[in-house]
Amino acid sequence: MAASFSITRVTALWGRLNSSFWFVPAVMAVAAVALSFALIEVDVLRQESTTNDPSSFYTFGPEGARAILSVSASSMITVASLIFSITMLSLQLASSQFGPRVLGNFMRDRSNQIVLGTFIATFLYCLFVLRSVRGMEGNSFVPHLSVAFGILLAAASVAVLIYFIHHIATSIRVETLLVNLAEDGCDAVDRLFPEQLGRGPGKDASEKAVQGLLPDNFDDEARLIAADSSGYVQNIGVDVLMRLATEHDLVLRIEAPPGRFVANGACVIMAYPKGRVSDEIEEDLRGAVVIGRERTSYQDLDFAIRRIVELAQRSLSPGINDPTTALYCIDRLGEVLGRLAGREIPSPTRVDDSGQLRVVTEVVALRDVACQAFAAIARYGITDTDVVMRLTEAILGLERSFPPSARKGIAELRDQILTASKASAILGHDRSTITNLQGRNGLRS
Repeated sequence: MAASFSITRVTALWGRLNSSFWFVPAVMAVAAVALSFALIEVDVLRQESTTNDPSSFYTFGPEGARAILSVSASSMITVASLIFSITMLSLQLASSQFGPRVLGNFMRDRSNQIVLGTFIATFLYCLFVLRSVRGMEGNSFVPHLSVAFGILLAAASVAVLIYFIHHIATSIRVETLLVNLAEDGCDAVDRLFPEQLGRGPGKDASEKAVQGLLPDNFDDEARLIAADSSGYVQNIGVDVLMRLATEHDLVLRIEAPPGRFVANGACVIMAYPKGRVSDEIEEDLRGAVVIGRERTSYQDLDFAIRRIVELAQRSLSPGINDPTTALYCIDRLGEVLGRLAGREIPSPTRVDDSGQLRVVTEVVALRDVACQAFAAIARYGITDTDVVMRLTEAILGLERSFPPSARKGIAELRDQILTASKASAILGHDRSTITNLQGRNGLRS
């Protein structure tokens, strides 16, 4: 099946390129080559319009210019190799210590990309300027301005190297990683809520839209829009779906929300009625769904939360045994869920301006998201009283901001965690601490 291209997929492709490890260094390298040609041309014009006795600041003999450029170029490519090796070592350490799902943050780190790009760009700049230096008798040419700028680039590269050493030491700290993961989660909340796929049924909407009902023969008369590749749904062009549904008088149901794995040919959207869905419209609908090899946090809030949960679980495993990191994870998890608690959860049905039902999709359930995240950590840390206490504090904080429909579910989870922890406690001090927590929580709940 041929791939379908749309503005949604082009935008997603640009996002992947912009966050890849090689794109920024490649752009900087091309810019450095272009700059070398431009400055050489300036030097040619400058030599033709001035005397052969340049100012003392720009005075370089042919041999001196070659030596400076050669040393700079060889040094830059050596340091670039060293930086690449250090980066790969950091990725290996992060993968083994924090889990493979966090590698994307290191790969997208703009600072690492700029540092590597700086040394590669300086190397190529010096190399291309070096080719223009001529020292033959009667035909000598030294691009004084270009060589001087090469010295400035070399000095800037030294400063960048010092920054890189500090940055790489900071970025592999778990505190820094958790800050980045929490920011990704909060950004996902900001993108998804209260942004909607249109608007939900209002007072003037039809009864069918208000109740979120589909036509009785929807499953029989709907056309299945199949995925054109295997992978995870990363992005759905919500505006595109609403526009297509309105223009062609369709009702769409999203079968594979962001984060879902789909096989090639699996249904991702159902469009009703199928008689109005031409092959061209089918391609447009398919193009609104971006499928990739891995999950991303762009429209997948569950994945953004799961990465924090996974880090907490790994830290509580017997092989690592780092409960302090789990406490940090619980704090950051409470930050993301607290951000979500203040947002309005949209309706699963979306209607157009006339109140006609257009799109039906899955929506996140606040109670389920919070309970799944905290329960996943509690399974690993149920015997650690410190972890249980921090979980209880986080849940209590969220209870105050959660709506009543979600408050009961996490309150029940809190009680279950305390009960299970008390039953598994070995020390009498721990049992006493959990008993006190149960008493205080009973007064607050």
